[in-house]
Amino acid sequence: METKTKDGVIIVTIVPRFDAYTANDVEAALKDLIAKGNREIICDFSKTEYVASAGLRVLLSSAKSLKSVGGQILLVSLKSYVLETFEISGFTQIFKIFDSEEEAMQSLKQARAT
Repeated sequence: METKTKDGVIIVTIVPRFDAYTANDVEAALKDLIAKGNREIICDFSKTEYVASAGLRVLLSSAKSLKSVGGQILLVSLKSYVLETFEISGFTQIFKIFDSEEEAMQSLKQARAT
């Protein structure tokens, strides 16, 4: 999993298979980022081919942790078949999903301005 910072926002590239085998590592990394005070995290799914229920659980848990401290997770670059998993599970109602990192960054900038 790759992590970078852009304009104070953490951008995490999610693993190609976000399942029971990788979920614990991703969860530990996200918890660490949140514990270090990061409040805006963009999860980039451009390299992700598969998301299982374990991956969804990690995202939900991390989102709840961030929400409790006034933060949020935005999701970007979901392939159509990965997006379908989010739609079927109802997660498109929970997360803000954008086509690109740039769109998500713009949304965060607009939110900061208000």
